[in-house]
Amino acid sequence: MRGHICPVGGGGGAPPPPPRFGELRRKLPKISEKVLAQQLRELEADGIVHRENFPQVPPKVEYSLTDFGTSLNEALAPLGAWGRAHMAHLEATYPQRHPAEA
Repeated sequence: MRGHICPVGGGGGAPPPPPRFGELRRKLPKISEKVLAQQLRELEADGIVHRENFPQVPPKVEYSLTDFGTSLNEALAPLGAWGRAHMAHLEATYPQRHPAEA
């Protein structure tokens, strides 16, 4: 698996209802529809995300984490906490670390 975001699932407590594609798209405004669809297909192929198709008009598709995806989410939680704790430093020093992009 290459680098992916996983907008499906998340924090503790009772699980929210599975999000539909449009909801995921609104939660991730900086990602194109094409890239989101591609990443969801790859996450599904990797067994991290389950896609549920409902035979109705208009079409309805929901996404949820598999048990494997939930375990990955739990393993990545400390990395996310580290990133949030150090975000100000990372943003402040970005121009020095990447002068060509600044």
